Amino acid sequence: MVSIRVAWFTMLVFWAAGAAAESSKEVLEGGLANPGYHEQPSWFKNSFLDMREDVAEATAAGKRLVLYFYQDGCPYCKKLLEVNFAQRDIVQKMRANFDVVAINMWGDREVADFAGRSTTEKAFAQDLKVMFTPTLLFLDGKGNVVLRTNGYYPPHKFRTVLDYVAGHMEGTMSYRDYYARVDPEPARGELHRDPSYLQPPYRLDRRGDGRPLLVLFEQKDCAACDELHLDILKRPQSRALLSRFDVVLLDMWARTPVRTPAGVQTDAAGWARTLKIQYAPSMVFFDAEGREVFRAEGYLKAFHTQSVLDYVASGAYREQPNFQRYIDARADRLRRQGVHIDLMK
Repeated sequence: MVSIRVAWFTMLVFWAAGAAAESSKEVLEGGLANPGYHEQPSWFKNSFLDMREDVAEATAAGKRLVLYFYQDGCPYCKKLLEVNFAQRDIVQKMRANFDVVAINMWGDREVADFAGRSTTEKAFAQDLKVMFTPTLLFLDGKGNVVLRTNGYYPPHKFRTVLDYVAGHMEGTMSYRDYYARVDPEPARGELHRDPSYLQPPYRLDRRGDGRPLLVLFEQKDCAACDELHLDILKRPQSRALLSRFDVVLLDMWARTPVRTPAGVQTDAAGWARTLKIQYAPSMVFFDAEGREVFRAEGYLKAFHTQSVLDYVASGAYREQPNFQRYIDARADRLRRQGVHIDLMK
């Protein structure tokens, strides 16, 4: 357990984690300001955290319940609150169609889960396998997850999520198909292939070099993919980490033949559908035996992308199953080495 002073400093410069981030209050005990606190919109539901009650109340009002998992000091939560929720049309859609309940992934407030069991915020988040913040779970009237977003979605992408769930479209098409139909993303319009990546034919069950595999699911119309390849992955630290993987880049909509690490013959689009890929770029990691060990979906800047690569390449995921705790420890280690960390560059 870190000291109050160390916890305060950690939250000041990085994502709060563990006990240091369990408080979601603007003022900490002892009168100190919580530097990682981000004020949530006043239109969020003031909930007693009884999940069955919240689902019932939303349904009675003709809405759907959204569980918003956050942590203090999270820059992507801040981006969601300050960028997305500063868009008038997004707020109007949210208020008209959803009740939003905020849950601190490290919090100790009591929660009554969907089975009526008493638990805590952090245990509830762990049960739902929340590993990124923000994570949003969009629920139907029976408490089932209609759509899950892991990580930050920029406004144009977020609008399509709201329209899809508010329109009860899950019964007619998948979100990824809906997004492809309604919101082609303006970008460079090309895949950023690299000669160092694995080349076709993609027989991913026959690599045999003992290295982990990184599968990049992308699409041509993808501004975030442009940023990933033209900036983030060109940085020296990124290149060094990337060299520890076999890397394959796949168009998530293409019929490119692929034999998966499990030996299944399919194509890129079919595999993406099987893996429930819904965002480009998505980074899916497999170990040398072909087992999926981690994935990163959503909008990530350089430090977090490099941390994801390091988490898998180093094998740290075997010892530390919670990525947030790992990334906090990695940041502290780099700072002790004199490395400046800017989370949003």
